[in-house]
Amino acid sequence: MSDRYFNAERPWTGWTVLLTLLGFFGVVFAVNGVMIYEALSTMSGVETDSAYQAGLQFEQEVAQAEAQDARRWQVDARLTPSSGGERLDVSARDAAGRPLDGMQATAVFERPTDRRLDRNVVLVEDAAGRFHGSAEVAAGQWDIVIELTRHGEQMFRSKNRVVLK
Repeated sequence: MSDRYFNAERPWTGWTVLLTLLGFFGVVFAVNGVMIYEALSTMSGVETDSAYQAGLQFEQEVAQAEAQDARRWQVDARLTPSSGGERLDVSARDAAGRPLDGMQATAVFERPTDRRLDRNVVLVEDAAGRFHGSAEVAAGQWDIVIELTRHGEQMFRSKNRVVLK
């Protein structure tokens, strides 16, 4: 091989090496900055506001779940597409199959990946133990959280994952 392939027209000086390294690392830092910004702006990463407070409430939640299981209530929910999004119909019966009276019902469509997309559903009571409401939600995975309360006390809570198309 001849030396003409190895001889550069411009020699590499200390300044050339310095500027090349600064340019390279500048591009790396800029790309990392863009990636960090995009990651934090699309998902905050926070699932609970205070993990400590959630831990303190754990025993209370266990007691409520045990009391709920002891009641043996039958709560069924059905989703149907409607013009305003998804219609949610909830039916609540006691262990003997009688409709539950005097209950207030709430429901929330929770996005598992981003709490900012959660949608509350206003449930209206049609008859004793029968509620309906609708919410405009996008396609994808959602958790439906249904709660029944009586005089401000939570009597029933369920959380189920659904996939909307």
